[in-house]
Amino acid sequence: MSDTPALLVEGLTKRYGPDGPPAVDGLDFVMPRGATWGLLGGNGAGKTTTIGMLLGLLVPSAGRIVALGHDMATDRFAALARMNFSSPYVALPHRLSVAENLRVYAHLYGLRGAERRIAELAAQLQLTDLLDRPAGELSAGQKTRVALAKALVNRPELLLLDEPTASLDPDTGDWVRGWLERYRAETGCAILLASHNMGEVERLCDHVLMLKQGRVVDRGSPAELLARYGRDDLEEVFLDIARDRQRVEMVP
Repeated sequence: MSDTPALLVEGLTKRYGPDGPPAVDGLDFVMPRGATWGLLGGNGAGKTTTIGMLLGLLVPSAGRIVALGHDMATDRFAALARMNFSSPYVALPHRLSVAENLRVYAHLYGLRGAERRIAELAAQLQLTDLLDRPAGELSAGQKTRVALAKALVNRPELLLLDEPTASLDPDTGDWVRGWLERYRAETGCAILLASHNMGEVERLCDHVLMLKQGRVVDRGSPAELLARYGRDDLEEVFLDIARDRQRVEMVP
C-alpha cells in the first residue's frame, strides 16, 4: 500500500446548477504519500469546492477521486476513517469543553484508547491546561490548536488543511507550521494545504497546484515556479497568475 498515492484525482468537475459555470473544471493530479502539497488560487478559484469533494461532502458532477486506495464514490467511509480535516472557519460546539469535543470526534472514529490519545495530543499541542475550558472561551490561537488536535485524533494518513494559520499572530503561526513539519516527518502523513499565506506555502510544500477559475493553470515545486516566473517569492507568482501579467499554458 505504500506505493498507492495519497490522492488520485481524474477529471474532477463540479457545477452548481445545470447551466452554471464549473466551480472546478477537469482537475487532474496524483499526490504521493508523505508529501505536502499546496492548493493555491484567489477567492472563487475552486479550492474550497475541491476540498469539499475530496472529503465526500460534495458530490462531483464528473470525475473520480481515489483517496489512499479507496474510490470515494464506492468506498468513501473506508477512506474517511484514514483521513481528517482542519479549518479555523469550522467552529466546534462552544458549550462543550475541549476534552468533550475531542471525545466526540474520537467516538465518531471508533478510536480505542481515546482518553490516552487525547492526553497525548493535549501534551503535544499545549492544550493540557485547556481541556476543561469551554471551546467558545478560547483565543484564536488556542482554537487553532484544538482544531489540529481534532484533525489528528485518528492518526490520519491524509490531512486536508484549509487556511490552518489564518488569523494567528506570527509567533503562533510559526509554531503551528513547525509542528506540522515535525508531524509529517515523524508519521509520513500526506498533507494537502489550501492557503493564502505564500511564505507558509514556500516553507511547507513540496509541490503547488495553482488554480484559476476551477482549473490548474500551473504546477510545480515552489523553486520551479519561482524560476519559471523569474520571481523572488510566491506572492509575486500568485499575482502574475491572478492578474494575467504573464500568461501560462493550461497544464494537462
